[in-house]
Amino acid sequence: MTGSEAPPSFRLAYVPGVTPDKWVRIWNERLPDVPLALTQVSAAGAAGVLLDGGADAGLVRLPVDRTLLSAIPLYTETTVVLIPKDHLVTAADEVTVADLADEIVLHPLDDVLGWERLPGRPALERPATTADAVELVAAGIGVLLVPLSLARLHHRKDLTYRTVTDAPASGVALSWPEDAHTDLVEDFIGIVRGRTVNSTRGRQPEPARSKGGKQPAGKQTSGKRTGGARRGTGGGPRGASGGKGKGRSGGRGGKPRRP
Repeated sequence: MTGSEAPPSFRLAYVPGVTPDKWVRIWNERLPDVPLALTQVSAAGAAGVLLDGGADAGLVRLPVDRTLLSAIPLYTETTVVLIPKDHLVTAADEVTVADLADEIVLHPLDDVLGWERLPGRPALERPATTADAVELVAAGIGVLLVPLSLARLHHRKDLTYRTVTDAPASGVALSWPEDAHTDLVEDFIGIVRGRTVNSTRGRQPEPARSKGGKQPAGKQTSGKRTGGARRGTGGGPRGASGGKGKGRSGGRGGKPRRP
């Protein structure tokens, strides 16, 4: 490595609620010489960070623009309603959207759920962030529907949650720019997909060559045989050496005829 070359590194962006700790630990075990730098980004800003070169890959929320970004879906989260612990909804283990029809449902500007129509009654104003909406739930202003990971991220002792069985769900994916599928990106894909440390899937290693630049024996691609083994008896004409029938110099037993 010359003085002008930077050592390899891998930059991973991730959105709130996603916990990449397990994958980062495996990366550090497998590639200890390649530092992995983590950057938290907003769900709305994740695509821009990847396309601007601010990260090599990202753990993002779906959907993404597939004309610009590649994406491997990883999992889909359960949606829950965040409520005060003394709320009537806590009487049930899970609820439906219809059960929230009379509730004021907060809809923050950074909402990650793809609503066609928001349930319940709208608030007078939309909170700027999910964190702001959580504060309003704690104040008794309304309820909030979020992916389970965000409910856990914004945990408070005075709040709880219940599963909403028919609400939109949020999917999480590993994503990277379409034109920047590097070996390090492939290494991280292998980690999140559970490949073993010796797997080379996704890489294109060059075939081994001998000192003279030739491929080793047995690696020719022309389809010709490399050894001296004879052909089978079914492929040649009758009378050929090794074939069926009698040839001019080959009687029974293989001895030449006397003149």
